[in-house]
Amino acid sequence: MIQRNERQDSYLHKGLRRKLVEDLRAKGIKDEKVLQAIMDTPRHFFLDPAFEHIAYQDRAFPIAAAQTISHPYTVAYQTELLQPQPFEKILEIGTGSAYQSCILARLGAFVYTIERQNELFKQNNTFFYLKQFPRIKRFYGDGFEGLPTYAPFDKIIITAAAPYIPPKLCEQLKEGGIMVIPVDSNDKDYQKMKKITKLNGEIEVETLADFNFVPMLEGKQNK
Repeated sequence: MIQRNERQDSYLHKGLRRKLVEDLRAKGIKDEKVLQAIMDTPRHFFLDPAFEHIAYQDRAFPIAAAQTISHPYTVAYQTELLQPQPFEKILEIGTGSAYQSCILARLGAFVYTIERQNELFKQNNTFFYLKQFPRIKRFYGDGFEGLPTYAPFDKIIITAAAPYIPPKLCEQLKEGGIMVIPVDSNDKDYQKMKKITKLNGEIEVETLADFNFVPMLEGKQNK
């Protein structure tokens, strides 16, 4: 089997990414910096080689530990809402394949990302592509706890379906900061994307579109 450190980024892959970017633009993504970051990031590197021929379709794919890599549209949507700026400190909950982490780092942010699945965390230890992004700092831990030692953060992004807005993450958000989080709705089949802004120590919540994520769970998975 081809390993993650043996992949190539061909003209064909780049052409497929260009088509993906056009599709995302047609679906309403307007931030050209976000679109360029997706254009510059080889999504097929983050997937099992069996999915390489369809890696640039706008769909989720399974990864290790029964998790998924999100739809490119979902990644672009959350990133556009987050408005990452160069040199900002961004906390990400749910490293997964590290695709979202790389998009944020490519936009110039310092990324602090937490993964609760030990299998995924260890897999990324040997992922060659991450060596290009020294601004990504990875942690094995409980996303509900955040990283108080490194707080406050300019922005926080959650890439799993939260049952509620975690108060400890709100505490770790800088004044004026933004959090983007999918929260369970009354219908458990989907979540409501929420954009949270912290102003005068209080949080303002804007409820946006419907999405579907794997659940955000407490604690750490040691397997």
